[in-house]
Amino acid sequence: MSGPDPYALFEGNRACLRDRELAERLAAPRPDFSAPVHYRFMEARNGDPVPAIASRPLHSLFDPRREGERLVSTLDGEDFLIVFGFGGAYHVEAALARPETDQVVVVEFGLRGFAELLGLRDLRGLIADPRLRLLVDPPPGALERLIPDLYLPALSRAIRTLPLRPRVEGGAFAAAAAEVRSAIGRISADYSVQAHFGIRMFKNTLRNLLGAETGGPALPRICRAVVCAAGPSLDSQLPRIAEARGRKGAPFLIATDTSLPALLSGALEPDAVISIDCQHIGYRHFIPPRRSRPCKTGAVQAASPGAAPLIPPHIPLFLDLASPPSLASLAARPVFCSAGHPLTAYIASSWRPFPRIDGSGGNVTHAAVSLAESLGAAEIELYGADFSYPLGRTYARGTYIFPYFDTSQNRLGPLETYFSRLLYRGPLEKGSRDPAGKAWYYQTETLTRYRESLEAAGERMEARLLPAAGLGAPIAARTAARRDTEPRAGPWAEPWASPWASPWAETRPDAPRLSAREFLGRYREQIRALPPAAPGTPAGTYLAGLGNEGRRILATLLPLAASLRQREPERDGVIGHLKDYAAAAIDRVLAAKL
Repeated sequence: MSGPDPYALFEGNRACLRDRELAERLAAPRPDFSAPVHYRFMEARNGDPVPAIASRPLHSLFDPRREGERLVSTLDGEDFLIVFGFGGAYHVEAALARPETDQVVVVEFGLRGFAELLGLRDLRGLIADPRLRLLVDPPPGALERLIPDLYLPALSRAIRTLPLRPRVEGGAFAAAAAEVRSAIGRISADYSVQAHFGIRMFKNTLRNLLGAETGGPALPRICRAVVCAAGPSLDSQLPRIAEARGRKGAPFLIATDTSLPALLSGALEPDAVISIDCQHIGYRHFIPPRRSRPCKTGAVQAASPGAAPLIPPHIPLFLDLASPPSLASLAARPVFCSAGHPLTAYIASSWRPFPRIDGSGGNVTHAAVSLAESLGAAEIELYGADFSYPLGRTYARGTYIFPYFDTSQNRLGPLETYFSRLLYRGPLEKGSRDPAGKAWYYQTETLTRYRESLEAAGERMEARLLPAAGLGAPIAARTAARRDTEPRAGPWAEPWASPWASPWAETRPDAPRLSAREFLGRYREQIRALPPAAPGTPAGTYLAGLGNEGRRILATLLPLAASLRQREPERDGVIGHLKDYAAAAIDRVLAAKL
């Protein structure tokens, strides 16, 4: 096959690569185009060059450009494309020719084979396109980490994979496709949360800032911790926790919000409580039930109307900045944290520091384990974490759900009806802890994802996670013991003298650089300063035109954008509407009386 000098084509194409690390990897050894090793090169009937593996061409031998256009014509409005296989890039060229295409990520394996493809034809315009990202020999796990950073469903339309079939059969491409599916699953789950709660999280965070100017209590440095979740297994585990708490050098006890009433009903007082839910339903965990009679299902004795909150005044309540402001009003010692929301992370880096906890697990048990690790715990015992419904039960006795349903039941809707509705509100999968199937439990897709996320976190943590055997789905944990059980230097832990004395100081002076109102005013102006987006502008193109500070500000608004988009999916001018809504919300907070 005659044509342009392949060495000149290779060097010209390589020079246009924006990924300079990839360009350096391709520089040596230089491919030998007189005797290519990885591909054969054929000529299509229309004169275009076509690469082939063995004798199998990767594109049409009649008109590869037309074939690429036909392949891309199967797309249905998707603007973020993941292409498996580079080949002669005719399909990539056709994808980038679509005006609605936002980004194209090409995955290819075999660096030396890719070098040979760069000598096939002039691809300088395609390679220089800012919408194109080339990933050659990505290491395991790279795609699963990268895709969520690139694809922004709040601003983009849809994501689609586009395989070059003759190139991607089996091998590394199959593993890459599995990573992409996993990443899309995570993106879908995260986006669903953002779409449902983005507005609430944004408003809660703004309102909480006005009460977060002064620092919370000093934070302890601990050796061992016990984390209590609210699964049914907690009922039988309370005596074991009480025994550990009665010994000298007792572990530091962290209660999730849901488990607090169950612990208090068992005469166990935690050292700290944590709540990260942005919904107002979390308020019920801290308020005694209204009914004056004890409910037959094991709820705590109800208090009279107007009774004090359940959380004792000397116990700190760790809250995400996006938690409902009403929860902070219930605690004498609220400690605001940043649990991973883009806005709270921005506030912590730009206004005043807040403790960081891992909220990526999507549940309060995961966040409580992260809190224990951040306080320096070398070992973390975990109780009540069933992540399933053992024997069809949903929560430990004493939790808010029992008095809540007890006050709701009537002759036509007995208590069992409410618990059945809670249990069977979605698809269930049955599992068992024993071969005979007697220790059975129901699990859901969401609860399984929570458990797997905690298991992955346990493998990453320096602290050793010790899940107590319970009735629900077993939690896999690292079996290797730590070399020491001394308290670690957590990222924001402070030492305290005695594990029995109260570690909580009266104040923790974290003076912010600006007042809360001054910070919110500056943040509003930064939002207003975001440039407008022309109608139809792809999200990637708009982001590429922003500076670093502009991208940081826009990132804080993405969960809000997801929520607004769910409300009005057909609305044009997403960026303009987003800016107006956010600025108006800040104005309302600034106008409120203290």
